[in-house]
Amino acid sequence: MDLVLRDARVIDGTGGPSYRADVGVTDGRIAEIRREGEGPRPAGARVVDAAGLALSPGFIDMHAHSDLALLRDPEHTAKAAQGVTLEVIGQDGLSYAPVDDRTLTHVRQAINGWNGGGEGDTSVDFDWRTVGEYLDRLDHAFEGQGFDGPGIAVNAAYLVPQGTVRMFAVGWDDRPATGAELARMKRLVADSMEQGAVGMSSGLTYTPGMYADDAELTELCRVVARYDGYYCPHHRSYGAGALEAYEEMVTLTGTAGCALHLAHATMNFAVNEGRAPDLLALLDRALDSGADISLDTYPYTPGCTTLVAMLPSWASEGGPDAITERLRDPATAERIRHHLEVVGADGCHGVPIEWDTIEISGVADPALTRYVGRTVAESAASAGEPPWTTARRLLIEDGLGTTILQHVGHEENVRRIMRHRVHTGGSDGILQGAKPHPRAYGTFPHYLGRYARELGILTLEECVAHLTSRPAARLRLPDRGLVREGYRADLVLFDPDTVAAGSTFEAPRTLPVGIPHVLIDGRFVIEDGRRTDVLAGRSVRRSA
Repeated sequence: MDLVLRDARVIDGTGGPSYRADVGVTDGRIAEIRREGEGPRPAGARVVDAAGLALSPGFIDMHAHSDLALLRDPEHTAKAAQGVTLEVIGQDGLSYAPVDDRTLTHVRQAINGWNGGGEGDTSVDFDWRTVGEYLDRLDHAFEGQGFDGPGIAVNAAYLVPQGTVRMFAVGWDDRPATGAELARMKRLVADSMEQGAVGMSSGLTYTPGMYADDAELTELCRVVARYDGYYCPHHRSYGAGALEAYEEMVTLTGTAGCALHLAHATMNFAVNEGRAPDLLALLDRALDSGADISLDTYPYTPGCTTLVAMLPSWASEGGPDAITERLRDPATAERIRHHLEVVGADGCHGVPIEWDTIEISGVADPALTRYVGRTVAESAASAGEPPWTTARRLLIEDGLGTTILQHVGHEENVRRIMRHRVHTGGSDGILQGAKPHPRAYGTFPHYLGRYARELGILTLEECVAHLTSRPAARLRLPDRGLVREGYRADLVLFDPDTVAAGSTFEAPRTLPVGIPHVLIDGRFVIEDGRRTDVLAGRSVRRSA
């Protein structure tokens, strides 16, 4: 063997009981699993003593926002140190392929708060236009730069973003697509699936994706279904209309014959306190009728997005420049305030905004860092002005690049949903900002340490299955997600007694503890708790 992991407690990803074994790796795959007492122990060119450690498949982050971070940061310890060996990017309907020059300019500006990459950011060379070209770029991200491998820190799969596709074919207009525009969108989705996308995402509280009606989305989902992909919507409400929004997605994908994966499946805001059982009953009825549904969540109560995303959809029509013009106009800005504070804007999930729940987590302009770590209400009180005055000024001065934490979740809902039979883990980790959400650095050890070991919401074996084999099955990956002979040696060695998230809301970039080793294709990307120079990650493309 190239490598033998000796005397590990194997938690194989099936959810079944763990067992003690030696695991041998050759040519990047698991070549032998010799259980304790079964016979001669495998020999290897290198042997690592894994006594006292659990050995599991690598964790799969089903909802990641590392689209540019993977190209910008070869270490990418935010995910590698958590034991993440595969991320699913292209989320929430907005990413960087497929595009033309005009669309790329607009999408870079629109999601600068998520990923950076806005105007003037030269850290990434946007030298691709198609999904295939973007995935090729991942495969050769750091070629010739002195690292052990040409690729990226961890593997990545891609969802074709429906909002970007609509931006490409229709623009920023709030109207139905014409027949020709719909045909073009369907062709863009088909081309993207053929080039390796594993499915399609939407952000139905984000413009311009939210302007699509159900008929349009159904037609695009039919294309995805032809390629055995899945639809991953950030649906139309996580607040006042949450249950109806979930039901809309279940019905839509049922009509299209498309698999459904519900992104960050939470029930937030005061109107949904204690309502997780209603959601789970809806899903159980659909599953029992034969629907193909899964979901992901992060193990925290606050959400994270951009401040501009809170605005009503009508205020966002036409794109970022039009938004800024409306904010500058006093009469229009007052209309926006009324929708936010009184009516309940669709961007804020139909719930009147509570400024004391909106914490600024990052700004694009360093001159505005005084706002970071404070709620809009706190900054407004310090300035002696109404919260909307503060928020409006910040949006304009920061070029719409402000990110926020939104403290609107419920712990009871989080715990109930994570126990569901189709649950998987997703960080929804936004890596931008001076004070990002700790989920970006802590989701997976937080599941293992807090919710499995400390609270017992899941057994350790169940928890590992939620983070490994279940997402691998959703992604239709035939050789990942389990500790099994012949499978890729994407593996994590962690201490079940000490594993924990180091990240907190006060220190969100702190790395986890209790995860000494992480391997991708049998190569150590984390060794003895330190990042190596190995770049073993590649794009993981939809199988033909």
